Parts: sequence; C-alpha cells; structure tokens
Amino acid sequence: MVTNERKKIGFIVEGGSEKIIIESPQFRAFLNKHGYELVTPVIDAEGGGNLLPQNIEEFISRLEQKQVDAIYVLTDLEDELHIETVRKRVRHTKVTFAFIAVKALEAWYLADTDAMNTWLGTQDFYESEPEKTVGKPWDRLKEIAAEKGKRGPGQKISFAKRITKYWHFAIENAAKHEACPSAAELISHFEKSTHR
Repeated sequence: MVTNERKKIGFIVEGGSEKIIIESPQFRAFLNKHGYELVTPVIDAEGGGNLLPQNIEEFISRLEQKQVDAIYVLTDLEDELHIETVRKRVRHTKVTFAFIAVKALEAWYLADTDAMNTWLGTQDFYESEPEKTVGKPWDRLKEIAAEKGKRGPGQKISFAKRITKYWHFAIENAAKHEACPSAAELISHFEKSTHR
C-alpha cells in the first residue's frame, strides 16, 4: 500500500548560511519529491560548538514539540581531518544522522557548476576539487570573483540568499560533482530512504 503521508523531518544546522540552503525552495522540492516534509524554521545553532550533545538538547526538544519523525544535523568539517571525528562529536541518540560539509558549506557552491557560471556570467567555470581548496572554500570564492573581474561574494548570509534565489544553487547539483562526496551523501540519504 502506498501512502501519501510525508515523513516530517527537522534540521539543526551550524549557521545562517546552512539554514538558508536547507530552507531553500530547491531543497524543499527535492525532499517533497522523496516523501519528506521539512519542518520550519530550520534551527540555527549559531556555531558548531552549540551542536555538542550538552548544548543540542534544547534544539531537539523544540523539534520534538513539532512532532518530527526524524532529526538531522548539518555542520562543517572545518580543519578536522576526518568526518567521523565531527560525527562522533555531535552524536546524539535522538539525531538520525549528521551530515558534514567537507571543509565548509561553500565547497558545495563551488561544486554547483551551473550556479557558479550563472553568478560569474560565464560558461566555462569548473572547480575540479571543490572540497580540497587550498584555503577555505569561502576564500576560494573571493579569489574566483577577483580572477573573473566580478564583485566579491560579500557577506556569507547575503551570498547564501543570492546564490539560492538568483543563481539557483541546489545541493542536488553539487551532489552531481564527482569530487563533492559530502553533498552526494546528503542527497543519496534521502533518495535511498525515500519514504513511501
């Protein structure tokens, strides 16, 4: 028997940019397509340290009050060497899964070739290793803007708003990049566990 009932999911994220990306119409449409309903607002933990088990309880109870079926975390790897180290650090019995953006969320922007080309007004932009930038991915975005004679990305939050609204960034597109496994992991998690 196929049911049309959607699985309600909640997200707790590291910061404001992640909140914008998860709440974007593109990501909500992706979730809807796979039988999920995003409960909003997405909770902004305002820093990776606030995702530690002793600090996350309050966020979890806020989501539980909205009767979510599953809770997810999205945070950055930053300078940590291993994804599992961060996953262990934020592990909580009530969190279904923690997604870790390698280096930082901005690596996912670099991996969405279409959004980057739209932003830059080019057709030939391609970042071969978005998760292996020399510095932080945010610095790489600034570098690229300078190279292309484009106005810089500005502030992280306003750039997150612009890249989703005007340049149609989607995690699904970033996940298609062969060198962006952290975005691919998030997308495949919801594709594989399609709720029916």
